[in-house]
Amino acid sequence: MMKEETVRLWQGTAPYSEYSPSQAQPSLRAFPAPGARGAVVVCPGGGYVTKADHEGAPVARMLNSQGIAAYVLDYRVVPCHCLAPWTDAGRAIRTVRSLGYGKVGILGFSAGGNLCCTAAVHYDAGDPASDDPIARLSSRPDAFISCYSVVSFGKYTHLDSRKSLLGEDWENEDSARFFSAELNVTGDTPPAFLWHTAEDGSVPVQNSLLLAQALADHGVPFELHVYPRGHHGVGLGQELIPAASWGGDCCRWLLEMGFGR
Repeated sequence: MMKEETVRLWQGTAPYSEYSPSQAQPSLRAFPAPGARGAVVVCPGGGYVTKADHEGAPVARMLNSQGIAAYVLDYRVVPCHCLAPWTDAGRAIRTVRSLGYGKVGILGFSAGGNLCCTAAVHYDAGDPASDDPIARLSSRPDAFISCYSVVSFGKYTHLDSRKSLLGEDWENEDSARFFSAELNVTGDTPPAFLWHTAEDGSVPVQNSLLLAQALADHGVPFELHVYPRGHHGVGLGQELIPAASWGGDCCRWLLEMGFGR
């Protein structure tokens, strides 16, 4: 696959499609890179209401520039079942893995970062008895990149994201715990690259700090960057110094892990 194209996640309707009739077929926009050994699923943010353009294709092209393939996920947002976006992310990882990449990672911003982090702590090895060859593959990412993410649905959450995803169930603590990655890290959680800005007024930096602490507590390798300046939603952060360096640092980290050519 050497040109940008749309990859459907399911041939039929997706799970929970009855809750999201206008979004029944989530998909991936492919940004291949010749000779890439690894690929990254990119999840733009948008409060589980929309998906920000500047956190999708530009990020994929940045990864491409370093010889890393990328696939921008068009996941379901409200109105949808709260498990629909997570199901889309897991299916996206399996689908990209089925294309033959040796490494598959996932990257997300803000609420898309919540989706990324949820996929990184809730996954399975696949169903070997399934008639669907993609469903037989693992949904565990080999790495994840958390970009000013809504890591937690607890004290430091972005309340609008929590309410959008959980809907009428937004006060349910069991549901909130499921989508709080820092509470679900284990020793098997994949390696992580985390970044945030200290000035973020929408999603407090404590989200990334809580996740870093949980990863450290379980012996999971991670790299954390907290930049002193920058508003929420900066994307590539090209107008910000030093936050603009996150892309280069992230690509260097991915290349060290074998995602390049």
